Amino acid sequence: MKKKSSDFLTKGLLLALILMVIDLIGGFAHLRFETWFKWIGTIVEVVVLIVFCIQFGKQKTDGVSFGNVFGYGFKVSLVLAVLIMIYSLISVFLIFPEYVDQLLQQTRAGMEAKGNMSEDQIDQGIAMTKKFMTPVPLAIFAFLGTLIVGIIGSLLGAAFTKKSEATPTIFKDNPPA
Repeated sequence: MKKKSSDFLTKGLLLALILMVIDLIGGFAHLRFETWFKWIGTIVEVVVLIVFCIQFGKQKTDGVSFGNVFGYGFKVSLVLAVLIMIYSLISVFLIFPEYVDQLLQQTRAGMEAKGNMSEDQIDQGIAMTKKFMTPVPLAIFAFLGTLIVGIIGSLLGAAFTKKSEATPTIFKDNPPA
């Protein structure tokens, strides 16, 4: 009897909800700009994708290959990337509208701390950063960033998943004696 494979839509939604909760906690607790906090979402995304890929490999009873496990992880990552892209826009422009101003302040402070830029150069850098804080670039970066991390997690998950050969079709109904 063949076990049912995990539903990649459900897994993508579950992971998106986990990452959204982490981001909301960071936003309300004012941790978003802490260096250590910036990595939590990435680490959680990779680890959870590895776990999902391994679960997928265990549920599949026949023909577990690197390619089909990676494909599963990639589909989860695509669903995740679309949901995070939508959430990012809602988060930045509705839930935490002060985020862009805080980011620009942090960017300015970082540039000033380096001490190797003139005030005009800093102003130009801030103006360029501000251009990327509009909906289209933000959506693109959220989608691509989430997808790239998802590809890394899917590759690792596929690498860690135990592989099995596919049973030839002639033996599926009549196994050899």
